[in-house]
Amino acid sequence: MPRSDDPDADREASTAVQSFQSSPDWTVFTEEGNPDGWIATDLTVDLTR
Repeated sequence: MPRSDDPDADREASTAVQSFQSSPDWTVFTEEGNPDGWIATDLTVDLTR
């Protein structure tokens, strides 16, 4: 995806990511519509805006 300094342009071209917590210590992230592409981690942090 090409990089842009316009925050609205990035928002329109972004891909939705879903997260699932399969246990208290394990979170799995998947790309929307692509259940075969996933990332798992045992350390996640909350984001603040």
